[in-house]
Amino acid sequence: MMNIFTKREGLVLRESFSSIQTPHSTSNVLWIDLLHPSPAEVSYISQIFHLDIPTKEEREEIEQSARYWEDSESITINTYFLVSLFAGTNKKDLHNETVTFLLCKDILFTIRYGEFRTFDEIQNKVLASPKNFQNGYDILSKIFEIRVEQDADMLENTAKDTRALRSGVFGNQFGYDELLENLSRLQELNMRIRDSLFDKRRAITALLKTDKADIEVKKNLTIVLKDLNSLVEFTTVNMNALDNIQSLFSSQINIEQNKTIKIFTVATVGFMPPTLIASIYGMNFDVMPELHWEWGYPFTLCLMVISTMIPILYFKKKKWL
Repeated sequence: MMNIFTKREGLVLRESFSSIQTPHSTSNVLWIDLLHPSPAEVSYISQIFHLDIPTKEEREEIEQSARYWEDSESITINTYFLVSLFAGTNKKDLHNETVTFLLCKDILFTIRYGEFRTFDEIQNKVLASPKNFQNGYDILSKIFEIRVEQDADMLENTAKDTRALRSGVFGNQFGYDELLENLSRLQELNMRIRDSLFDKRRAITALLKTDKADIEVKKNLTIVLKDLNSLVEFTTVNMNALDNIQSLFSSQINIEQNKTIKIFTVATVGFMPPTLIASIYGMNFDVMPELHWEWGYPFTLCLMVISTMIPILYFKKKKWL
C-alpha cells in the first residue's frame, strides 16, 4: 500500500493506493509511505524517482556499520522500531522491526513492513499542520521525536514492572517459575529498547553531520539526541535494577536452602544419641546387665527420647532453631 502526501496551495493532501499507480504529480510530492510494499511496488517507485530502494531481504542483510549511508543526492537510513508480536493485544512481547527512510530531493520515502502508531500520528500532524512540514527532513525529524517519546513511555512502563517485580520478591507474590519468567521478559524487553535507542542515536548523529538538512531540522534533532542519551542511561539503570532483583532472588533461594539444610542437620544430630543407644543394646553379648531386666525395654525407649530432646532444647536455647 502506498500513501502519497502532496503539497497543493498551502495544504498537504494524501492519496492512498492499494496497487501500482502513478501519482498525479511528482513535482510537489512531500512524502511517500510504503506499507507492506510488494517487490513490484518497490521497483516501480525506484524507477519513477530514480532511486535504489533496498528490498526486505536486502535490509535484513545490512550490517550495523552500514545502516546509514549518504551520497551526493540521497540519504538512506535503516533503523529499528519496536513493534508488538501480538498486534491488537495487551501482551508486551516486542521485537525490533527495521524501517527504511530514504531522503532524495527533499522527498521522504519510508518503507516499512509493520504497523506503527508513530506513523499514524505523524500523518495526522502533516495533514493538520502543513506549514510545519516544508520538506521530507521536517517529517523525518518529527518521526524521530514522536518515536523517542513512545520509547520513553515503554521504558517508564518497564521501570514500573521492575519495581513491582522487586516488591514481589520480598512479598512472595510470585512462584519461582513465574518470577524467573517475568525477570527474563523484562531483561529481554529492556535490551530490545536499548538496541532500538542505540540504533536511532547512531542515525541521528550521522544526520547532524550532513549538509543536506537545514539548521532548524538539526536543532530539533539535537534535542531528540539529548533525550535519547538520557533514555540510554535510563535503560542502564533498569538493567542494574533487574540484575539486583536476580541477585536478591538467588540470595532468597540460598537462604531457604540453608533453612532446609539446617532442619536436616538438627534432625541428624537429634537422632544420633538414640541411634547410639540402639546400637549399644543391639549388640549380641551373653553378659549384658539390662538383658534380662524387666524394665529394660521401656527404660531404653525413655532414654532414647530424652537423648533426642536434649539437643533440640539446646539448639532452641542457642536460637539456632
